Amino acid sequence: MRDIAAPQPGALKSVRDLRIDLFRGLALVMIFADHIPGNFYEHLTTRNLGFSDAAEGFVFMSGIAAALAYGPALARGLNWEGTSRLWGRAWLLYLVHMMTAIWAIAIVSAAVQFWGADVMLTKNAFKTFTTDPFGFLIGIASLGHQLGYVNILPMYMVLLLMAPGLIRLGQRAPMGLLATSFGLWAVAGLFRLNLPNYPMPGGWFFNPFAWQLVFSFGLLTGLALRQGRRLVPVRGWLIALAAGWLVLTAIWVNSDWMLKNFGHGTWQLRQWGVPFFVAGFDKTFESLPRLLHLLSLAYLLSLPGIIPQIAATRALEPLRMLGRHSLPVFATGTVLAIAGQAVKTVHPGGFAQDSALIFGGLAVQFALAYLRDRYGPKALRAAKHKAEVPHTSATPAPAAPPQMLIRAAE
Repeated sequence: MRDIAAPQPGALKSVRDLRIDLFRGLALVMIFADHIPGNFYEHLTTRNLGFSDAAEGFVFMSGIAAALAYGPALARGLNWEGTSRLWGRAWLLYLVHMMTAIWAIAIVSAAVQFWGADVMLTKNAFKTFTTDPFGFLIGIASLGHQLGYVNILPMYMVLLLMAPGLIRLGQRAPMGLLATSFGLWAVAGLFRLNLPNYPMPGGWFFNPFAWQLVFSFGLLTGLALRQGRRLVPVRGWLIALAAGWLVLTAIWVNSDWMLKNFGHGTWQLRQWGVPFFVAGFDKTFESLPRLLHLLSLAYLLSLPGIIPQIAATRALEPLRMLGRHSLPVFATGTVLAIAGQAVKTVHPGGFAQDSALIFGGLAVQFALAYLRDRYGPKALRAAKHKAEVPHTSATPAPAAPPQMLIRAAE
């Protein structure tokens, strides 16, 4: 991302920012490792280096991609073209979520039926499956009951339903979007505002009224990127502040002394009336320390220089390929992770089994991304277009309009 000072005339003609694909791919790898608890590789993900984890990063980058992909259609105002595309994407997410939930239920049922892994029915909100099966099925279909590790897509679906208004507000008044988003986040925390569960009490684990703040920061970043500028300028004191917070939090989460004493300090702040979502580490309501950790990481990774060069290297193309096909890869990884949980439950194994589960699952996801890259709808359309356009030395093929190039981020 360029500095905020001066938009560049050719900014709209760039095909896509490769960092988005790369970091989405990395997030997918880490989410897969984190979703098989107890394996060796979960200790190597970013959640061990601070307060936020790959989920925040994925939602933030999804906001960037949404602004790049759908912003042009809404630039003239709220209209059905842009809104229908976003809501159509939300409907697709619902269908994908249903598929992953059904497969999760089937895998756990098979583990119980054939391997006697009844303990799996006591975890990840599966208990209701045995105590209230009709309520369980109603909740699954209505999104009121979300299984553990199969619960992020409903939140993202709600964010896409909100996205037309958020994007349009960000285009007209970026500070207005920021103020509105912060206000909704604060109201959600102060009044415990959340979407309800059914049949169990409580609310969604990923509260969309709180997580919209992460998404909105991504939207604002994407809207600025489309204009050829940075959302936040490069400043030495900001770099030092962000780096300092990342170092402090990395030490914090790995130090028993800091966990005990700093944890007591945040508890004392809450006793003095500071809201839990400000002086706490709640993931459902996206607490301030988690948010600041994400924004610090995003700021440093967005700096010009070495990071864009690394993101463009050929060796990292497999990760970028994952990021380009994030939804089918994420869905596949979710199903494979539930299967991995079943294997770990029946046979805890060790490093060799963990390696087989993680690298075997990632191999399937890479193969899926490769096949979609080569033979998916976009690849077939591109091949058809190439075959239809005559290539002569005298008449070069016309450049695609900028909005078509930017849509690749979708």
